[in-house]
Amino acid sequence: MDLVSELLISFFLVVAGIFGLVGSFGMIKLRDTMQRLHAPTKATTLGVGGVLIGSMLYFLLVKGMFSFHELLITLFLFLTAPITANFIAKTFMQANLHQSDLPGTESEYGWSIYQDPPERSEED
Repeated sequence: MDLVSELLISFFLVVAGIFGLVGSFGMIKLRDTMQRLHAPTKATTLGVGGVLIGSMLYFLLVKGMFSFHELLITLFLFLTAPITANFIAKTFMQANLHQSDLPGTESEYGWSIYQDPPERSEED
């Protein structure tokens, strides 16, 4: 393995370790749910992504074969983390906040999860 390959793979592994450490530290030190939401969805996702990219580079540059497993895991991780964070945030807002606690909106629709259900007519 040449020096450039070793440096590139090492760079991604070190960066991944730093992001993983920061994400883990954030899960411990941050106080409430909305603050803790950033640790796994931002830092830890980048940490796992860095390890997977380093693994893909290792198999490509050292072993001479492309690994689709790591690519699929990385894509799945980067697609599902924001969706999961959105669901956790909406659940937290639904459980802990009330309509009066939210700032006003310029839109006629307001806050989507706090809208009263539409009134049904007797004909329905």
